[in-house]
Amino acid sequence: MKISIIGYSGAGKSTTARTLGEKLGIPVLHLDTVYHMPGWQVRPNDDSIAIVSEFMAKNNSWVIDGNYKAIIQRQRFEQSDLIIFFDFNRLTCFWRAFARYLKYRGKSRPDMTQGCNEKFDLEFARWILKDGRTPQKVKGYKNMCQKYADKVVIIRNQKDLEKFLEKIF
Repeated sequence: MKISIIGYSGAGKSTTARTLGEKLGIPVLHLDTVYHMPGWQVRPNDDSIAIVSEFMAKNNSWVIDGNYKAIIQRQRFEQSDLIIFFDFNRLTCFWRAFARYLKYRGKSRPDMTQGCNEKFDLEFARWILKDGRTPQKVKGYKNMCQKYADKVVIIRNQKDLEKFLEKIF
């Protein structure tokens, strides 16, 4: 099975990806680890594309979590058997991201590049609450859900997530 997980920052994409990978016994790729190099430096896009392409080519099944449209998003979606879209409300995402910061403050979380210590600053808070939810971004998610309607599952809250995971396992 090939699974793409996308959605808003702080919704729980990476945690769910890890859970699915462990329960299904398939490899997981967190795009945050591809996009970021130590010290929050951005990896050149061609290098990111090569990493993801190689991961997809060498694995018959996989879970890839993260949005990153420029990192062969169309190809990921086309190859996916299932696309999970986390459409949690902005306040839930804000509190989850803040709780993650408290848990990993001063260190890198498991789904992030080592050397990228967890942070929660005004810029990230603004991204969660406003900039990551522009009409253009919302429309992009809506269009994706329509284009791949036969393989998209929309998760809007924790209860939806729990029901979905019960069905999978």
